[in-house]
Amino acid sequence: MFSKRLMTCLRPCASLTSRRLLCAEAKGTAPDMAEGNPLLHVSNVRKRLREIVGASTNWSDHRQAMSERVSLSSTLARSQSELPARSMKDSLVEVHLPLGSQPQLREKYLTFHNTVRFGRILEDLDSLAVLISYAHTYNPALKRSPLSIVTALVDKIDMRQQAIYPGCDIKFTGHVTWVGKTSIEAKMHMTQYRNGAYSPVLDATFVMVARDPENKRAAFVNPLSPEGPEEEELFRQGEGRRGRVARDAGRDPSPLSCVCALCSEQVPSGGAQHRVPPEGGAHGRGEEHRPRPLPQHARRQVRGRSLAWTSATRLARSARCLRCRRGLCVRCRTVSFRGRLLPPDSVWMEDAKLKGLEICHPQERNIFNRIFGGFLMRKAYELGWANACAFGGGRPGLVAVDDILFQKPVEIGSLLLLSSQVCYTEGKHIQVRVHSEVFDPLTRQHNTTNVFHFTFASDRHVPNVVPRTYGESMLYLDGKRHFNHTVEY
Repeated sequence: MFSKRLMTCLRPCASLTSRRLLCAEAKGTAPDMAEGNPLLHVSNVRKRLREIVGASTNWSDHRQAMSERVSLSSTLARSQSELPARSMKDSLVEVHLPLGSQPQLREKYLTFHNTVRFGRILEDLDSLAVLISYAHTYNPALKRSPLSIVTALVDKIDMRQQAIYPGCDIKFTGHVTWVGKTSIEAKMHMTQYRNGAYSPVLDATFVMVARDPENKRAAFVNPLSPEGPEEEELFRQGEGRRGRVARDAGRDPSPLSCVCALCSEQVPSGGAQHRVPPEGGAHGRGEEHRPRPLPQHARRQVRGRSLAWTSATRLARSARCLRCRRGLCVRCRTVSFRGRLLPPDSVWMEDAKLKGLEICHPQERNIFNRIFGGFLMRKAYELGWANACAFGGGRPGLVAVDDILFQKPVEIGSLLLLSSQVCYTEGKHIQVRVHSEVFDPLTRQHNTTNVFHFTFASDRHVPNVVPRTYGESMLYLDGKRHFNHTVEY
């Protein structure tokens, strides 16, 4: 289905866009990004991280360097009270991406349409969040940090403007805004120099967790001491976000992370909305995925949507059923998820999927000998964008990234399966969910590693997406919730 539409939308007339973007290059060179500037260059962030933890750049020596980190366990704090408090200024980091000042760097970030690859920006944000966390936990008495800091959650990425110009210099700034016992929240801002000034592009919030050198258990981090009313307000906002995430984790975790043995389709793993059908079982024979009912608000939403879709189906069936002249027959009165007809200007959810496969090579490893989280985000974003592009028939722009949860690390050599699904649409907006899992060819097992949520905006009206099964209806509700959260915040 997508091949013809995908090729059509990937060949738009890009000449006007190219001229507009290239015109900005002359005014996109920032004076503070000249050669020799002592501030950190984006290409040196990963190098700096390897120096902090003592990782090797060579794959052959990397494992030995990681095994030597085991001896650093003795330098870990036994409680958070043993560690000195830090201020937000201590973790302030500024990184430069001189796309305008250094044209040779631009090709890595350039798309065919002469725009910036947002997947590369995600990789830079992930590395920067780790560096900010190490700046907060820096101990001058140690040559190497005993902490293994990894990304746990991308809470939110809000786009302040749609266009990112490839000929203009970019600046990343960020610092720690909230700290728990073993977790750190890093807030980052991306600005771009154009027409003589920096303008905001995006705001991102990452949650990092600290582990021991062997990455087996949690480790304590330095407490945060806000200074002044502005920092105290940032800290309170961080506490509010962490409380919301904790409530959502207990009430509405990410759905569809396992496979039902009876029907071989993805089913919910738990949570408030993602339950089994309230009546008749999951398979129509009394067997249920999980015997827990839907809450009242979710039942109302499912029932309201079901009645709207099945009413159109009844009318369409009765118009061509000879036995319906005096009333609907038994067949036409049947209300079923699979018994619907597709409404006008709509697409079945099962026809709005796009899948991909990645072999995880050592080149994409992080400093802890696992697959780099930024690489996973880039691949998921590119697949989600392609799905939204094929679905909407145009080149969509990113509006927000919401709730990227890193459930399990991805080992080197894994077969990474990516599945994107358009789960909700409204007007010109497309909500895409990307599910990633690793497949073990020896045990034949699938394990979920990440769930990504992207909100895109098309340049035209997009068709409605309609669920056909109960599981798809749960995805629809989850997509609507993420879309509403993006609109509200």
